[in-house]
Amino acid sequence: MSARRRTATHTAHHVVILGAGYAGMAAAVQLAARTGRHPGMRVTVVNAHATFTERMRLHTAATGRRLAELSVPDLLDGTGARFVRGWVTAVDADARTVRIDDERELRYDTLVYALGAVADTASVPGAADHAYTLDGSQDAALLADRLSRLDGGTGGTVAVVGTGLTGVESAAEIAERYPRLKVVLLGAREPGADLNRKAAAHVRAALGRLGVEVRAGAEVTKVLPGGVELADGEGVTADAVLWTGGTRVSPLASAAGLEVDARGRIVTDARLRSVSHPEVYAVGDAAAVRQGYGVMHGTCQSGMPTGVHAALCIDRVLRGKQPKPFRFGYYHTPVSLGRGDAVVQFTRPDGSPRRICLTGRTAVRYKETVTASPWPTYGRMRKMPASGAFWPRGGRYTRDRAGR
Repeated sequence: MSARRRTATHTAHHVVILGAGYAGMAAAVQLAARTGRHPGMRVTVVNAHATFTERMRLHTAATGRRLAELSVPDLLDGTGARFVRGWVTAVDADARTVRIDDERELRYDTLVYALGAVADTASVPGAADHAYTLDGSQDAALLADRLSRLDGGTGGTVAVVGTGLTGVESAAEIAERYPRLKVVLLGAREPGADLNRKAAAHVRAALGRLGVEVRAGAEVTKVLPGGVELADGEGVTADAVLWTGGTRVSPLASAAGLEVDARGRIVTDARLRSVSHPEVYAVGDAAAVRQGYGVMHGTCQSGMPTGVHAALCIDRVLRGKQPKPFRFGYYHTPVSLGRGDAVVQFTRPDGSPRRICLTGRTAVRYKETVTASPWPTYGRMRKMPASGAFWPRGGRYTRDRAGR
């Protein structure tokens, strides 16, 4: 090896990953597995909490079921990646610095932005003050405590706002766990609107069996201490309101000067790099990733592959190669309907429903297999950096073990 080549290989290169969710952790373990190729590369993962949040299971945690304690530092231990606990309070994309808790500053050569999204409680007055969300374990625990107290007292009504997948799963879980409580599911669309006819009918039947009152075509315009107001002037009384009506991303990317779309997501090129700052990779819900069928919608199913791909691109660049374009197709939409029922809708790559779907116990078994904790998958990534598990034939990501 020439002296010039040795110098290039050992030049220090600091990769900072912001966020340790599904996408951020996928990027972290993939990069950590490749540090042997790049002796000068340092990897730092920044996250507000040391425990990994299984967002797909928060609706079960909200009914009092315990989730596994998954430690981010423990998973990274021995990989060479450093974990920094703290809130990201600012990013300076031109200076290539990140502020942590307004106290510390990290410099980076390459940034992986994976800060995800949270419930959009800013779009409707009162939602931020009076509604529960499922943005993290603490939020789920607060709702679990409220539901337990209602169930142990005189009962009450729970309004779930949003008829998307999170709203449907949450309403079904709450109704099954607490049959004494009245559950009202409110939203503009019918539950299961994006599924095929058979799957959508199964969703509606399951909600009916569980006693969930569905009010489609309802637009919530205000959340009050004791319920919600609708656009038609009607009010719905509720002892607890769960907000699942859409998501929003942090304004940090826009404030940093990165080019963002109308929703604040970082606009990327075909290789997941910011179009305005190519040393920044955006992954998961925080990225506006365009494919042939349009901009990807944020799910775990798509988030983990974006994290893996960003890591592989960084690895290729550090080896003097060109990164490859990202290609992704959706495979399925699993929906839990309590503990004993589910729907799995198989999809085309653009997410539109195929004719095939699973329902009932078969769907439950399938969903529990593919949406199992990603921790074993991350462990395998760490040990097998050349694995094609997330990059199958033709370089196209089509599915992952984390399901939705």
